[in-house]
Amino acid sequence: MTTEEKIHAQLAAQPIIIYMKGVPTNPQCGFSAKAVGLLDATHIPYAYVNVLEAPFIREKLPKISHWPTYPQLFVNAELVGGCDIIEEMANNGSLLPLLKSAAPKKAEAANDALSTAEVVQLVQQGIDDANVMVEGEGCDLTITVVSAQFIDLTMVKKQQLVLATLKEPLASGKLHAVSVKAFTPDEWADKQKASGLLQIQ
Repeated sequence: MTTEEKIHAQLAAQPIIIYMKGVPTNPQCGFSAKAVGLLDATHIPYAYVNVLEAPFIREKLPKISHWPTYPQLFVNAELVGGCDIIEEMANNGSLLPLLKSAAPKKAEAANDALSTAEVVQLVQQGIDDANVMVEGEGCDLTITVVSAQFIDLTMVKKQQLVLATLKEPLASGKLHAVSVKAFTPDEWADKQKASGLLQIQ
């Protein structure tokens, strides 16, 4: 699949999608931060692509959208605009109706989203001794992973190991806004003792 085909596939699969610098929970530029803040205020789910981690998309998208900067918001595969336009629409009241008009199609696209069982399976395929717990649904998942493979790894390295098992669904938009918590068996046992819970093997 070429980069252009991948972009068109993302736009077709996600009725509301923003191409931004960083992720909604940690934007890497002020314009992206403001844009996702305005989107979050509508409480309507949306997909995102972090162009800092997708350099080919970052380079190609402006040629497709004829919009040179980021972020770029698309609704029903049509470019809405960047931060200034999103802010203007939020202020004049036109943003929410536009997003609501796309939301019903989101339910259809949800069939493409990964189930909890599929998330667990992918993580366990990449980390064979992993004990995986998934909380939340849709675009807001917290994935807790316990594995002996995390021993002697830094927190960042642990999370990178988990995220590597989910690389394809994260890139395709089937999975996004994921929070990862990674523990060694000893760390998990200590956490359970601290919270007064019994450890379940």
